Amino acid sequence: MEAPSFLHFVQLGFTHVIPLGFDHILFILTLFFLSSDLKKAIVQCSVFTIAHSISLGLTATGIIINKPSVIEPLIALSILFTSLEIIIGNKITRWHYLVLFLFGLVHGMGFAGALLEDSNVSTQLISSLLGFNLGVELGQLLVIMFIYFIINNWFKHQSWYYSKVVYPFAAGCGCIAIYWTIVRIVQ
Repeated sequence: MEAPSFLHFVQLGFTHVIPLGFDHILFILTLFFLSSDLKKAIVQCSVFTIAHSISLGLTATGIIINKPSVIEPLIALSILFTSLEIIIGNKITRWHYLVLFLFGLVHGMGFAGALLEDSNVSTQLISSLLGFNLGVELGQLLVIMFIYFIINNWFKHQSWYYSKVVYPFAAGCGCIAIYWTIVRIVQ
């Protein structure tokens, strides 16, 4: 049997975001709605990607031990945190990027679980890590571009945009995150 190509790992990373990564999509969307600015969203996404790439690599190589019973509730709490950032302050502070980097480290350990399910990772470690990360980044950017061009670009200047779109979305994400946190702790 032929070893999977680099594109196989790109597809694996992409599908881990779209359509399989509902929690990841919510996290990326809360980052976007925190500023509703395309450039800031992409910068946040890049900081997040650098961090999750580091921890994904460290976890995939066995340097860091992945404990899903700890990581999965922390991922849900990261969504709750960013949802609360929107509701309480709705602005990016200088500490936001440090917190975002730390959340990226946590999410990277979660991504490692999905990547390590592929039996070919150990024989193609570098290409699998690069491909998977590229796929995740492409998925994140697609989510950001979609929300920017479909909702934000058309409605962000409306007086009702925050009260009817952003804050209800953040509240809904926060409620889902609380539920996921509880479920993931109990499991």
